[in-house]
Amino acid sequence: MLAKVNSYGILGITGYPVTVEVDVANGLPMFDIVGLPDASVKESRERVRSALRNGGFEMPNLRITVNLAPADIKKEGALYDLPIALGLLVASGQLDADALLGYTVIGELSLDGTVRRIHGVLPMAIDARQRNVPAMLVPMENAEEAAYIQGIGVYGAESLSQAVGHLRGEAPIAPLIGREWRPGREDAPVPDFADIRGQEGAKRAMEIAAAGGHNLLLIGPPGSGKTMLARSLVGILPDLSFEEALEITKIHSVSGALKNGQGGILSIRPFRAPHHSASTAALTGGGTRAKPGEVSLSHLGVLFLDELPEFRRDALEALRQPLEDGSVTVSRVTASMTYPADFMLVAAMNPCPCGHYGTEQCRCTPLQIQRYLGRISGPLLDRIDVHVEMGPVTYSELTEGPSGEPSSAVRERVNAARRTQAERFSRKGIYCNAQLDAAGLKRHCQTDALGDRILRQAFGGMDLSARAYTRILKVARTIADLDGSQEILGRHVAEAVQYRSLDRKYWGV
Repeated sequence: MLAKVNSYGILGITGYPVTVEVDVANGLPMFDIVGLPDASVKESRERVRSALRNGGFEMPNLRITVNLAPADIKKEGALYDLPIALGLLVASGQLDADALLGYTVIGELSLDGTVRRIHGVLPMAIDARQRNVPAMLVPMENAEEAAYIQGIGVYGAESLSQAVGHLRGEAPIAPLIGREWRPGREDAPVPDFADIRGQEGAKRAMEIAAAGGHNLLLIGPPGSGKTMLARSLVGILPDLSFEEALEITKIHSVSGALKNGQGGILSIRPFRAPHHSASTAALTGGGTRAKPGEVSLSHLGVLFLDELPEFRRDALEALRQPLEDGSVTVSRVTASMTYPADFMLVAAMNPCPCGHYGTEQCRCTPLQIQRYLGRISGPLLDRIDVHVEMGPVTYSELTEGPSGEPSSAVRERVNAARRTQAERFSRKGIYCNAQLDAAGLKRHCQTDALGDRILRQAFGGMDLSARAYTRILKVARTIADLDGSQEILGRHVAEAVQYRSLDRKYWGV
């Protein structure tokens, strides 16, 4: 007989319904899977065969045909093991077909019948809710992740036997419905602003960048605290909203970046710090399946590039389009996917190869310095809103200087500024000043007379591009928000302009 089981697949970071059709007929014993399955889907034949036998069920010794519809979309992964096994039980008369009504089933099977976690449950649950699917039967390790989607009953199964017992009504599984989400903080210890001595100007720039979502470049000699400051940024990042958390978790769920045992959806902003040996595909996404890269995994969070000039030139140039558009399109022969990539770029670098530019210790020739700095192109530099030069920390600052503000106090101001921005931007998809488009700039970034004069002088005197001009306006808007001012005043513009001076000092542009 023929059995149909509702399941799901993933296209990019979006779920789509898949119907698993299982036909058991007389004939030579065979087990065929059709519907554009990849190797991992085809291998489910052996996993399902062993899981049924070890779970105490009978494997039909007949001609078995499994079709994954729609048949024109390539199916990937082991998530169809459980629906195929349940379909076989229905088709062979070991399970009532009515027991699966209303259920969408996904899950990987081990040889002993255990149901293992899969990737991409959250986007599947989101799409299932939009299609009014009443219930999902998923691996127990994925149940909490899916349960945060309101209006759908989620049943977590640890084994094939438990899933069948639930469907037969012998041992019902309690559903997880509408888990409540709350923003959180990272458990791993990170540097606190109070523990960082000196570098008050850099701390101020970090606060502005966090409040407005602006890109930041730290330039300074070795040991000046660039990396420590960048990692302390986690402690002052604004709290997530539920909508932002869903966007981030969808990407991490599909890419398999969620940690083992990490239930539910993410409650903190991502902080990604790839090594400078990372390839272009690692940063922007790629591979045979066009998977998300670091720019997408850091969506609505931070992408930290330490030792910026050491990255490959082609990898850095590939960041230009995501920094401008907030998304990246990964094109391969087998797939073309567009992923969100609205991240905050934080980069750190030395001013010269030895790091001691401008001091007696520096032995770099002008040509060496020019080649070193030339690894960062002008168009990429133009997309970084805030440039900060850091000097060495003195002994007195380390031993006698007062402790600075703790990260919690700075985070309160950052959250207040983000709340102001959330009230200002009614259009969906805009969360911070850095995301303002041309219409938003005209509406929300009007300066007073003094600010306009400062901008006019800076535009001509510093030879600013149109992009640099708009980014100064966005930074000035954030400074005004931190100051609690509805209007952008001259002092706000002056502070924003000073963060654009280092490109002239080091690059001569």
